[in-house]
Amino acid sequence: MASHPTERDGSGDERLSTLLHNMNAVQAIASAVEGTIGPKGLDTMLVDEEGGVIITNDGVTILEEMEVRHPAARLMIGLARSQQREVGDGTTTATLLAAALVTEGAAQVQRGVPVAKVIAGIELGINEAVAKLKEAALPIEAFEDERLFHIAYIAGREQEDIARLVIEGAKLIGRDKMLEPDFAFSELVTAGEGAENEVLNGVIIHQRPLSREMPKRLDNVCLFVLNDALAPEEMDDEALGTEIGFQRYLQLKEEYRRNLKKLLELGVNAVVLDRSCDSMAEEFCLDHGIVVLHRVFRSERERVARYTGARSLKRIALNKSVEELSHSLGYAEHLEYDETLGQVRVIGGRGISTATMVIGASTGEVVGERERIAKDAAAAVQAALRGGYLPGGGSLELFLSRHLEEWRTSVQGMEGFGVEAVAAALRKPFAQMIRNAGFNPLEKIEQVKAAQAKADSSSIGLDFDTGHCADMLESGVVDPALVKLHALKTAGEVSRAILRIHTVIRKKSPAIPSNE
Repeated sequence: MASHPTERDGSGDERLSTLLHNMNAVQAIASAVEGTIGPKGLDTMLVDEEGGVIITNDGVTILEEMEVRHPAARLMIGLARSQQREVGDGTTTATLLAAALVTEGAAQVQRGVPVAKVIAGIELGINEAVAKLKEAALPIEAFEDERLFHIAYIAGREQEDIARLVIEGAKLIGRDKMLEPDFAFSELVTAGEGAENEVLNGVIIHQRPLSREMPKRLDNVCLFVLNDALAPEEMDDEALGTEIGFQRYLQLKEEYRRNLKKLLELGVNAVVLDRSCDSMAEEFCLDHGIVVLHRVFRSERERVARYTGARSLKRIALNKSVEELSHSLGYAEHLEYDETLGQVRVIGGRGISTATMVIGASTGEVVGERERIAKDAAAAVQAALRGGYLPGGGSLELFLSRHLEEWRTSVQGMEGFGVEAVAAALRKPFAQMIRNAGFNPLEKIEQVKAAQAKADSSSIGLDFDTGHCADMLESGVVDPALVKLHALKTAGEVSRAILRIHTVIRKKSPAIPSNE
């Protein structure tokens, strides 16, 4: 076997060894999720040391929950998190693309292509593919567009009830809100055992009132939100041990007692807290029919504040006048505690309109998965409204692969081998979907390629039920353009970072300070 350029000096073998070691690590990551991709993908069971079980089809959940130590493999976990954070869907596709790019890039290096040329070629290929994706994207004009329902249905693992609920929630939120860059539609999804599917024009707080004796329902709600505890200002034990400190403690306690009375003057009948509530405040609220919700998640406090028009305060703000505090209150028509579900609903807020999509689940074991599925569907719908849609089912990736094989002839120099790596990698997700459906990938890919060439169409793909070629747009098999774009760009970035690694060196352990 003829030697290639990487083997001509003493460091070549070491570099190739590192590259292959990293390649094996990312392939192991890809193999953990590849069985879940496509309409015929199956679930994965994750088991912890205590016997706890998660059964899921969600790529990012699998990757985040599995035990991973290899540094290159951790880069793949970071890729999945980025995909989930930015567009909320497509983590499995992004992972398979990145692994395939590393594998194909490593194969070119083994052939003797300098790794720098492979990396440069991969970047060229990714940029060309991204440009073609952007050209092909079709807009969603209205919530009634059937493509939007198809996107929710596919991202929602073909669970029609979830897809319809997500579309209903999107309509309630409105297009302008859905297009806001900092708004995450998927955060409005919650699931509960025994709950009924519904879109609630309000917010849900997953917490019980502090005491069973507090009211279960309030009308004409006046809400006070504290990002703090409802308790006197804290003093350290050393200060309390002095006469001055103790007198200061008594003074603070009396001020606190007077501050609690301000809640009555303001007409407050509900308090939402970040932390705890001391016994004096609890007794005061019980006596005056004030509902206290303590240790409420930050995201839920922020949502209820926006929805009711409240301004979140620290407890020191209670020292302000009643007039000043009145500008920080929130208002709603109703507050109701559902004892069965262990949650409080706030309805008819006077602040920024919102909605909550409640997903029902029959058992506690499937609550998490139903919620993950609904969040994926919600994220996909928002991505489609923002960036349009493309043919799904792997058809467009195969078309891009064909395009790059032709375009590669225009690339001069050894960078063309990197373009070849991208063309080959783009076929990987489609091939895996075919395999998961029980067909031969080599046979079906050639069949679809021929059909695409004959029809001169990028939307010809495979019907995974029959194994026959079909037009994905006509069949309603579509994906959000932003999901595909981000998956391709992120996979390109991560694969190039991994291919660029020359060697791996263990860092020295931090020095342990001496007790002497």
